[in-house]
Amino acid sequence: MAMDLGTVDHLLTTTRSVRKRLDFSKPVDPAVIEKCLEIAFQSPTGSNQQGWGCVVVTDAAKRKTIADHYRTAFKLYLENPPQPPTYGEDDIRFGQLPRVVDSASYLAEHMHEAPLYLIFTIQGRVEEGGVLMQASIYGSVLPAAWSFMLAARARGLGSAWTTLHLMYEKEIATLLGLPDDVTQTVLIPVAHFTGTDFKPAKRIPSTEITHWNTWGARR
Repeated sequence: MAMDLGTVDHLLTTTRSVRKRLDFSKPVDPAVIEKCLEIAFQSPTGSNQQGWGCVVVTDAAKRKTIADHYRTAFKLYLENPPQPPTYGEDDIRFGQLPRVVDSASYLAEHMHEAPLYLIFTIQGRVEEGGVLMQASIYGSVLPAAWSFMLAARARGLGSAWTTLHLMYEKEIATLLGLPDDVTQTVLIPVAHFTGTDFKPAKRIPSTEITHWNTWGARR
């Protein structure tokens, strides 16, 4: 089947982590979420184990508890941020940082208002293995989370990729009744979005970060 590459490329290049444009006033149809998840779990999975899963959180009390943990984690993150790369003023990322922090701060303050969250999970614990096992475990579920975001965007839903809740993974696992041998990965708040469309983000040109055969070699 021939694909409309213009539509596909537009979806791939304009699906953003939506924060300030999430519309918390509209309910989200659970059937749409289920359809997006059906699509998402067609993504690749290591050794075809399909150990992935997803917890959809609609309960208001549980959403508030998770949002409270997230907000606390975000404040800790702001107080003790990881050492960032040194950006020169001519670096494309330099001018974007204040806007990103402002947007992330908004989400931390309003996350409890999102009508639902999705927490993608995977069978197994990443702490128990080295780089190979970690890459295999995460690589078996994170493509599904991204596919969900794409499917949701195509249906008029905005979402944001977040992971700070993992500072309180044990508390959230208890709240949601997760088994000890299940790893939480990305937390995605979902809502309809305001406006009609999104634009491609400013990124470092791919030619500057692509290496051919040897690190540092360009095509």
